[in-house]
Amino acid sequence: MQNIEKGEQMSRELDKIDTAIIAQLRSDSRQSFREIAKRLKLHPATVIKRVEHLQREKIILNFGTNLDLLALGYEFMALIDIRISKGHLLEVEQKIRALPQILAIYDVTGEYDAVAIVACKSRAEFSRMIKKILHEPLVERTNTHVILNVIKDSWEFVPF
Repeated sequence: MQNIEKGEQMSRELDKIDTAIIAQLRSDSRQSFREIAKRLKLHPATVIKRVEHLQREKIILNFGTNLDLLALGYEFMALIDIRISKGHLLEVEQKIRALPQILAIYDVTGEYDAVAIVACKSRAEFSRMIKKILHEPLVERTNTHVILNVIKDSWEFVPF
């Protein structure tokens, strides 16, 4: 997770080779460096050194598995705008972050202070989860946007 609040985020431009390697890893992180090198017409050592450098620079944070939430039964997904009492943003976000239904939570600008992305297996589960958020005394109000269809997911992003 990046901490941009303290100005620690350093922007780095990726060259075409780094971008191509990342695109390959985003499509299938289980493929070997040799396979990536063959597809990109590079030497395997070049791919290995580039990936190691991207990891040291904290551009590649880890390798994981992308999940199809619908296939796992998470039929109810939503974005929840959350207004939090002044001065308590990080404290409340950490409490909300601990709920198992929370996929992501972001500080935002505008009428609300945070946005949470949630996935639940039912409306009843969502109802219980939103009530836990609203029960937090420092949460002033919420506004929910139900996700009807996922057109592009965050794991599909490739730097450009």
